[in-house]
Amino acid sequence: MTITDHPLVARARLLAAELLEPEAERVDQEGVPASHIEAVKRSGLLGLTAPAEYGGSAAPPAVVREVSEILAAACGSTWFVQSQHHTPVQVLARGEPAARERLLGPLARGELLSGVAYAQLRAHPAAPVRAHHDGTGWRFDGTVPWYTGWGLNDVLLLAGLTEDDEAVFAFVDARDQPGLRPSDPLRLAALTAAHTVSLELDGLRVPGDSVALRIPYAQWAPTDRAKTLNTNPAVFGIASAALSLLDEKTAAPLRSHVADVRTRAYALADHPAPLERVAQRLAVRAEAYAALNTATTAAVVAGGGRSMSLTSKAQRLAREGMFLLIQGQTAETRKAHLEALGPQGLSFGSCRSRGDVTSRPDPEEGP
Repeated sequence: MTITDHPLVARARLLAAELLEPEAERVDQEGVPASHIEAVKRSGLLGLTAPAEYGGSAAPPAVVREVSEILAAACGSTWFVQSQHHTPVQVLARGEPAARERLLGPLARGELLSGVAYAQLRAHPAAPVRAHHDGTGWRFDGTVPWYTGWGLNDVLLLAGLTEDDEAVFAFVDARDQPGLRPSDPLRLAALTAAHTVSLELDGLRVPGDSVALRIPYAQWAPTDRAKTLNTNPAVFGIASAALSLLDEKTAAPLRSHVADVRTRAYALADHPAPLERVAQRLAVRAEAYAALNTATTAAVVAGGGRSMSLTSKAQRLAREGMFLLIQGQTAETRKAHLEALGPQGLSFGSCRSRGDVTSRPDPEEGP
């Protein structure tokens, strides 16, 4: 069975064709509706990476990437909301037994949708959110600058740092409650529809059995870094959607280039040592963004004056592509990307890997 024949890929294509793509421009302007989330839950795609024994699919990486591309191409906002769910599932799969047994099944089966509030850990050694052991439970204080899916998610995975530099991940009901207050929805140039807020934590108390993982920051950081080095599959999904708006003569060479970058990016993602070939990963990642920018710009140009309408698919895709430039950004990835954009950086169809790029994570990381 090929990737395109996989039943999860077929489900994603059906969801995209029947609901997400036809509604994408309206959703972009009005927000992701609860009905979209219910459809995603029913699709079985929320269990994509979950262990089979908990009701998930344990899908191989190639299937996970294909599904992500399909959903992102159809509706970037809905894709981004559901994409948050898969990290909590993976944390629970290797985490504390009490939280795992209570939550992994409902998350894997799509009965619950989870968001994430952990990117602030990348601000280390600063600690925007502090976790303190408080008797039998934990207390969280600070600010989560980005939280996506407010009002749509059932639970959220919150992370804070202890005084001993331990990262504590705990599940919290995704609602206004004592110690947790959301901001007004953030108005963004792209993906405002994804219901993004910031969260103020003031003595939020979490019971001990809601803690999913406790891990020294120094042990967690390399795993997180590995995630940021590779190209997000959504880049190729949105690029493909943009190229579909062009005539074949214009699209063909661009499509060939995107396919070439995609092949190299996924080969690196599948490399067994995730922290090797760092310079190559960062260079290919930057090249993928350049290809995405070319594809979405071409779609806008081809659309002419119509592209300035807020109901234009080309404009929506261009804004979603812009969002991906900073999504999950760290100082390391930003430095490499800026270098690639310089006079000695990328040109269309070519990519040169330079020396290893290392930098302290950015305290103003992207969502």
